[in-house]
Amino acid sequence: MSTTQYLKEKEAFIFELNQVIFPEKDYYLQVYYLFGQFIEYAEQLNAAEIVAFMQEYYLKKGTKDIFSKTARRFNIPEKYQVNFELLLLSARLPLKLLMFGEVLKFMQQIVVERKKIFLLVDGNAAMQLNVIKQVEWNGLENYLTVYFTEEMGGMTAGLGQILVTHDLEPKSVIFIGKPKMSKKSAIENNIDFAVAEKLFLS
Repeated sequence: MSTTQYLKEKEAFIFELNQVIFPEKDYYLQVYYLFGQFIEYAEQLNAAEIVAFMQEYYLKKGTKDIFSKTARRFNIPEKYQVNFELLLLSARLPLKLLMFGEVLKFMQQIVVERKKIFLLVDGNAAMQLNVIKQVEWNGLENYLTVYFTEEMGGMTAGLGQILVTHDLEPKSVIFIGKPKMSKKSAIENNIDFAVAEKLFLS
């Protein structure tokens, strides 16, 4: 089904955040840049080399163990893991996080149609709130209702609570996200599910 059809048939649209609203790497790569700058100042190490290593590691292997691998490679004292984790949770990024163009356009159309938009955000709530604050929403922030799965007992329970809290019929709702667990959670709540990547390419 196309975005146009969903706009006609649905009354509420629930979105995931990372990799659905914006490219997740845009957050992490800016945090790694800030960490490199901090370590250069604190330990007189080369920031450019640290950032290049972290970027390459992230693009190949993701976020897991990235501090320990970087610390080992550049002999960074373990005490700086606290600083790294604080940056992940609360960094003020040099650049705003830009939404995917097609997602921005679709959400603006939802607002024009006076329908509801929810964010159901997975992961660490403190970190994800920091991410949300740094997305360039283009005015859409005034129309969003945000929920965090960490505070709601998971994705499936979170979807159920949104339905109940806002008195929504499952058939009037669509959940737009990433596959696997998200799709399973939608099915368990009798909500239609669309993979963001496929929806905005159709």
